[in-house]
Amino acid sequence: MADGGKLANRAQRSLVVHGFTNSVLDPDDEMLGPVEDGGTIIANTAPGCWGPMITPSLRGGHEVTRPVRIEGAAPGDGLAIRIRDITVTSIATASGHDSSPEGFCLGDPYVAARCPTCDTVWPETHVEGIGQDAVKCNVCGNPVKPFEIVHGYTVTFDETRTVGLTLPREAAETIARSADHYAALPDESHQHSILTYAPSDMPGTLVRMRPFLGQLGTCPSKAMPDSHNAGDFGAFLVGAPHAYAITSEELAEHKTDGHMDIDAVRAGAILVAPVKVPGAGLYMGDMHAGQGDGEIAGHTMDVAGSVTLQVEVVKGYPLDGPVLFPLLEDLPPLARPFSETEKAKGKRLAAKWDVSEIEALAPISVIGTAANLNDAIENGLARAAKLLDVSVAEVRNRATVNGAIEIGRAPGVIQVTFLAPLAKLDAAGLGDYAREQYGL
Repeated sequence: MADGGKLANRAQRSLVVHGFTNSVLDPDDEMLGPVEDGGTIIANTAPGCWGPMITPSLRGGHEVTRPVRIEGAAPGDGLAIRIRDITVTSIATASGHDSSPEGFCLGDPYVAARCPTCDTVWPETHVEGIGQDAVKCNVCGNPVKPFEIVHGYTVTFDETRTVGLTLPREAAETIARSADHYAALPDESHQHSILTYAPSDMPGTLVRMRPFLGQLGTCPSKAMPDSHNAGDFGAFLVGAPHAYAITSEELAEHKTDGHMDIDAVRAGAILVAPVKVPGAGLYMGDMHAGQGDGEIAGHTMDVAGSVTLQVEVVKGYPLDGPVLFPLLEDLPPLARPFSETEKAKGKRLAAKWDVSEIEALAPISVIGTAANLNDAIENGLARAAKLLDVSVAEVRNRATVNGAIEIGRAPGVIQVTFLAPLAKLDAAGLGDYAREQYGL
């Protein structure tokens, strides 16, 4: 028994994650692992937004994996996450633009759903039939729908998971009757599949698939709903009338911005997340089959899928939010590394004008979040300035001439993406990730 206990506590080289949260990230809950620094984490993730949104017993907008402890990760460090693989396993999903019917929540329909008939908060529910009244309260038997779809679609994917096609009503209803199968819900998932709603408002639309993780990061240092672990959705917790209410100061202190909905967080990218609790508490979920910048409908194609990550501790990480090294093809045109031809032209200019040295540059994308996009931009600029130990004015100039401000999600997640001085990235401990990612 003693030897078995030692084995159980020994850091693992790889870990297959089992189980999901109740949509709350709580640093006091037991973590899985530990996984060794440099180890591999594999998970079968559950769909994000819509399924948990229509499952009133869940206390947030997503159903993410249980957090994993990483050996050697301590508050003040960072966690470099290499995304090795993201594969969609769902056969179909449904989504659309939402509304929140009055009376079905206590302040926030994502966090505190209630049955307006029996007044039960976070009621257990079951599915009867299909359609938007199919989720019924176990206590009183009446429909509980903290969210409705105003305009939506059911989409199915081809065998290669390259394209999807939205379906007419009859096909959507056929899928709805076997919703869990077509959603490929993991066995330990608690959510009702949104396929049950069978929306079919724009049939016959072909879409491209480009899967990524809407949720990837580390555990906040205070319990909060997973979907609200960001500056925009987190603002809904400030002064809220439910048990997860916090102050604006607490939000800034404890969140880690793991809920980004940035479409560049996909296979091949490297994400560096802040560590705010011992062991980091790596978690993931909310896989999307594809999404345009801004996620302007509020939701996109939420799917189940398999994910493989490799993790590495970055000691002394200077930021309280994430940094991303996207794939080369995901960089804005002005933020891409210069070609050899461009460098040669630059050297000729330098010789002509007696410039002794051209600084070495590398792409980086600093994430900013806040209650609105303007404030999120200010947050991203300030983080980038802190990371590089330069002024915000300099970051503004570099992002203008050698980059772009990109919108991850409305209302308040952005990327400040630009070519940064490689020497500054080295000083921040991140230069080698840029060299690895872009072959510098």
